[in-house]
Amino acid sequence: MDQRNFDLNLLRVFRAVYVARNVRRAAEQIGLSQPAVSHGLTRLRLQLKDPLFVRTPGGVAPTPRAHHFARSVEAALVAIEASLGETERFDPLVSERRFVMHMSDLGQGEFLPLLMEHLREYGPHLRVEAIQWPLDDVLAALERNRIDLALGYLPEMRGTEHENLIEDRYVLVVRKGHPLAASLSSRRTLERLEYVVSHSHPEPAKTLVRLGLGSQVRLVLPHYGAVPGVLSSTDLAALVPQRPASRYALHYPLEIAEARLDLPPLAVSAHWFWRMNDDPGHRWLRDTLAVLYRQSGSAAANRRHGGRAHGAAG
Repeated sequence: MDQRNFDLNLLRVFRAVYVARNVRRAAEQIGLSQPAVSHGLTRLRLQLKDPLFVRTPGGVAPTPRAHHFARSVEAALVAIEASLGETERFDPLVSERRFVMHMSDLGQGEFLPLLMEHLREYGPHLRVEAIQWPLDDVLAALERNRIDLALGYLPEMRGTEHENLIEDRYVLVVRKGHPLAASLSSRRTLERLEYVVSHSHPEPAKTLVRLGLGSQVRLVLPHYGAVPGVLSSTDLAALVPQRPASRYALHYPLEIAEARLDLPPLAVSAHWFWRMNDDPGHRWLRDTLAVLYRQSGSAAANRRHGGRAHGAAG
């Protein structure tokens, strides 16, 4: 291969396809057409004398040569991008960048109203896409650039950069007028209650099983969306993080009590992959979330104050 005539743009094409495992998604991520990406791969295959990727039902899979090449490509591009990033700026007021974030159903209710209200003034052209990935797939999605951030209580997440945004705790929620409402904090009452749990937040169900109360679960849901309606019309109980529980209680006739079940506190964090540390736009989004959720004591105070989030540039 003649290194003097090598097109460095082909490295960006290669990395995008290697990470996404899909030519179409890779093209979207780097802002090229799918034919342009395919043409770039063809040029690179000819220069390296290797197919690099083979077709699979869901996209493409790297060859052994591609796996070996990817390590060098990543190191080279990280060095180049870090150098360029020292002088680049991200202007949220004019950028049309799309940010993709994993968050649970409860996370969407927590993060999106405040974030989108902020972006209305300080990032009017930015686009946000919220996706709820299966918990076991979130890390791979971060590594492959399918998502920019993972927001939520993710205690099993390892190998990411992260920043704590919210400290929360589980509380017990029942309808107003529940026959056991007067003694919700007693262990005997907790053993008499029947529960609704959600797959999107597995910790309450695990705790009930650990305490020998697994047989008290009467309803299992994929998400928490139906929980307030179910609770307000039945005698079921639910263990819900305190912040969304308080929002539910504004719209439904619900009682909230402390849950004396030894549930761990919830450290709700933003997780990202290390290669995004110095990306100016990504850094701006992380700083914005940190300001909105950590620097002030409440969302109302955040809206009154300035700080780094207000028009910050990376």
